[in-house]
Amino acid sequence: MNQHTDDPQARWSAVDAYVTDLLAPADEALTAALTASDEAGLPRIAVAPNQGKLLHLLARVQGARSILEIGTLGGYSTIWLARALPPDGRLVSLEYDPAHAEVARLNLARAGLDQVAEVRTGAALDTLARLEAEGAGPFDLVFVDADKKNNPHYVEWALRLTRPGSVIVVDNVVRGGRIVDEAPADEAIRGTREMFDLVARDPRLDATAFQTVGAKGYDGMLVARVVS
Repeated sequence: MNQHTDDPQARWSAVDAYVTDLLAPADEALTAALTASDEAGLPRIAVAPNQGKLLHLLARVQGARSILEIGTLGGYSTIWLARALPPDGRLVSLEYDPAHAEVARLNLARAGLDQVAEVRTGAALDTLARLEAEGAGPFDLVFVDADKKNNPHYVEWALRLTRPGSVIVVDNVVRGGRIVDEAPADEAIRGTREMFDLVARDPRLDATAFQTVGAKGYDGMLVARVVS
């Protein structure tokens, strides 16, 4: 391991690999999902394996029977979350890009989860409104990992589609440390800061956030519980 001492990213990645090999080893479906995503030209922005396992454990600890995911990509995190559900559980995942959604559907079918997890295509803010109109929810867990400029809107919708006791998780909230920039030019950082402000002032939410380093670089997650 000494070869990583002078390269923080290499060290972070090596630690992630160590943890993943011991506690979140890949299986055929997970590996195939990443391979299919690469072959389809999807960006390599899926959660890391140990982060996927964290989402899985959060859903299990929560006793989730219904999960909403905003941002599907190739379905890698969707597989981790769907595997936490009971046989009669339900996961709805929202994906803007039809090509990404099709890759995700094939990956979920390969994993034997296509009867549990449904991928809906379209702009999430439109799809969320349709879910509400259908009477979907309340969801026990919501995972937000989509376009960051809309993070505050996604959290607002998550509140409308959950209940007291539900959990909301938002990914990529540290932005390489740039979240502390007070006048960011990056709309992803602005949206994430607005989301933090919303969560901090909304009495219905009890939340924290934590920084992470690893194969995905320097970032973090927010975890909130709906209290009222």
